[in-house]
Amino acid sequence: MSLPNPAQLISQMAVDLTAYLAKRNIGEPRFIGIRTGGVWVAQALLQALGKDVPLGTLDVSFYRDDFSQNGLHPQVRPSELPFEIEGQHLILVDDVLMSGRTIRAALNELFDYGRPASVTLVSLLDLDAGELPIRPNIVGATLSLAPHERAKLTGPAPLALERQDFASASAL
Repeated sequence: MSLPNPAQLISQMAVDLTAYLAKRNIGEPRFIGIRTGGVWVAQALLQALGKDVPLGTLDVSFYRDDFSQNGLHPQVRPSELPFEIEGQHLILVDDVLMSGRTIRAALNELFDYGRPASVTLVSLLDLDAGELPIRPNIVGATLSLAPHERAKLTGPAPLALERQDFASASAL
């Protein structure tokens, strides 16, 4: 099974997000991408929507519950939120939703900045491997991979999805 084309997924996600926001009467949401892939997806989504608005970025490394087990990623950068969080409708964008722990960390960080009016979760892929009760409101595709497989987004231009197999790496 090949992985879907991100450009095609983003085009449909833009249509779905527009309908979702209209149904909820949300006119000026604030977009936030989770570093790194979520930022790339958010940029592509904003382009597909024809919007030229500030994009917030989150690096959730310090908020992850597995920080003490995995250590700090060497490329941690500060989060940048060029707008208020309090009372805003937020579109939180990630590339690949797997366990839900990154989203939980992102929500924890966002609430440290204020209480948003709402948070809409947008994800390019949902790997249907949740460990927490977190599901995207808008998703490009839902895939079920083998336990030893992962999907990784590469980019930023062009965006592409790669399948990674950890079974062969652990056998070494």
